[in-house]
Amino acid sequence: MAPQQEVMEKKQSNNGDVIFRSKLPDIYIPNHLSLHDYIFQNLSQFASKPCLINGPTGHVYTYSDVHVISRQIAAGFHKLGVNQNDVVMILLPNCPEFVLSFLAASFRGATATAANPFFTPAEIAKQAKASNTKLIVTESRYVDKVKPLKNDDGVVIVCIDDNESVPIPEGCLRFTELTQETTESTDVNDSVKISPDDVVALPYSSGTTGLPKGVMLTHKGLVTSVAQQVDGENPNLYFHSDDVILCVLPMFHIYALNSIMLCGLRVGAAILIMPKFEIHLLLELIQRCKVTVAPMVPPIVLAIAKSPETEKYDLSSIRVVKSGAAPLGKELEDAVSAKFPNAKLGQGYGMTEADDILQNYDK
Repeated sequence: MAPQQEVMEKKQSNNGDVIFRSKLPDIYIPNHLSLHDYIFQNLSQFASKPCLINGPTGHVYTYSDVHVISRQIAAGFHKLGVNQNDVVMILLPNCPEFVLSFLAASFRGATATAANPFFTPAEIAKQAKASNTKLIVTESRYVDKVKPLKNDDGVVIVCIDDNESVPIPEGCLRFTELTQETTESTDVNDSVKISPDDVVALPYSSGTTGLPKGVMLTHKGLVTSVAQQVDGENPNLYFHSDDVILCVLPMFHIYALNSIMLCGLRVGAAILIMPKFEIHLLLELIQRCKVTVAPMVPPIVLAIAKSPETEKYDLSSIRVVKSGAAPLGKELEDAVSAKFPNAKLGQGYGMTEADDILQNYDK
């Protein structure tokens, strides 16, 4: 009997557990770090590289930009009364400000909870009250949905609208005001002592039944999850620093938040952000930005598989197509594979309560 088999049988006999170990070396997981320190651990290697690409505008933030601005916003949060362990709600579609706000909350030692901006006022209020939200980052067009929270509960509302000539709703603050903090004022972030067990993200999930419930994700938990996906010799997700990763899936869901945003940031890739799915713009951006990794969900896969428009664009840059949230049948797999001749197709399974991906497989 092989030594490993003996160990396995012994553990089963003594503890009632069977442990299956990979033949590959263990992944080093620096889960003593805060999430933002882990994400920016290799900043010196990527500082001047594109980090966030705003699809509709083409504006590019470098890794250095994202690091500096996130710290400025964190200092701005502090001035607005956001303390360690307070909750910041991000009520936004996909945009660079979503990423910046999430990272700023982490730097501040606060917790970020994200909500769908298309929720009803009652749905938003339920999540905000359940999480004890102190500040909401949103757009002017959604302010009417959260005004009662400001008036009744004193929640601070910050609007990301960047057109200075158009006034924002009365009583709200501009996001750009938070980015004016000086280097000296951002030093307040360094005084925050974050425990690996502190909650950094509070996504809401219905689970299998009932109304949405807050899922407490810690710094340690998310660091571990991201490390399992992109670190080590045989990662779950083969992301590289020269990748351009499409982010059309909503960041207020764990799939995009974890396996696109955080994993992409960790490896130093460029993240191409689209606020919503529009097939013509998506195909144009894939061609223009030479997207290499395309995480999707079955409805998007189906739309692409059925679209004759794909013939008008060069999609050869894509090397990986990942689908999750629901299974793809073989016919749909084959149909979309034909659209991306150089891509490997993979499907993943995960859940919010497990920090996202539990299993991947490649076709």
